[in-house]
Amino acid sequence: MGRRAGNRNGEESAFSRAVAAVFAFVKFAEFEILFILFFIVAFVIFKELMARPEYNQILVKKPGGIDLWPY
Repeated sequence: MGRRAGNRNGEESAFSRAVAAVFAFVKFAEFEILFILFFIVAFVIFKELMARPEYNQILVKKPGGIDLWPY
């Protein structure tokens, strides 16, 4: 392989190595990051829906009909 154009003294800068390490980690842990992100997004959406009064009444009030629950 040839040398990089921006590599003058044969050594990469600390910033370049740090960025490369972050990208390598993201590439390695891509599935786990997306898995956790999915649950965070689902939790936020569910929390937002349950905060609305019209959706909250579904869990609190029972519709008309026979009374199976004592409360």
